[in-house]
Amino acid sequence: MSLEQPVPADHPETKRKRGQGVGAVYDTLKREILNLTLQPGSAIDEVKLAERFGISRTPVREAMVKLAGEGLVVTLPNRFTIVAPIDFPNLPQFFDALSLMYRVTTRLAAANRTEDQLAAIRELQNGYTQAVEARDVLAMIEVNRNFHAEIAKAGKNRYYAELFERLLDEGRRLLRLYYSSYNDKLPRIYLQEHEDMLAAIERQDIEAADRIAQAHAEQIVKQIQASITRDHRLNANISL
Repeated sequence: MSLEQPVPADHPETKRKRGQGVGAVYDTLKREILNLTLQPGSAIDEVKLAERFGISRTPVREAMVKLAGEGLVVTLPNRFTIVAPIDFPNLPQFFDALSLMYRVTTRLAAANRTEDQLAAIRELQNGYTQAVEARDVLAMIEVNRNFHAEIAKAGKNRYYAELFERLLDEGRRLLRLYYSSYNDKLPRIYLQEHEDMLAAIERQDIEAADRIAQAHAEQIVKQIQASITRDHRLNANISL
């Protein structure tokens, strides 16, 4: 009688299964965090996650590393992992910085964009339109982020681009509140703001790009603030 030998940890089949486990945990938790199913500051139990997905804790930890890299979870000094908190007391400062970067990056894109960059922005806008029409909120959040990040890259100032990407990433869960306020059906007028912004960048109208970006940022911030005020899960002791 022959005994079956254990499969080495570096065996391709082992790596494939672990990779599938990492992907499943990462995709599920990212969706639940962005959807606010998992509330900011809530604990993440790696043991329970491993049981939930029927895998070992190693792929769970790898998924946590990926989520931490996106700023969605935080590992505390005691190695306890939580959903990244939202810094509600400092949201007014966040909104000020976000609004300013909308304007700065859109102005610079209008001044410096290339035809290739314009095509990339247009492709993302097409993807955003499709996500809006499908009411696919997670796609709306991700493509919206990439749309504005691509505009920032077209401005050719990497410091602004990196700062704006950081702000966009931090604001993804707030954007979930924005879409929720419209029952995940974004009014056409706000989808049109992207089109108007793109048109201003295309014709290199710097002042129009600035004006449209400012209006775009202001309506988003105003709607998010109203959503937070209405959401009793989030608005305790918040002053905006």
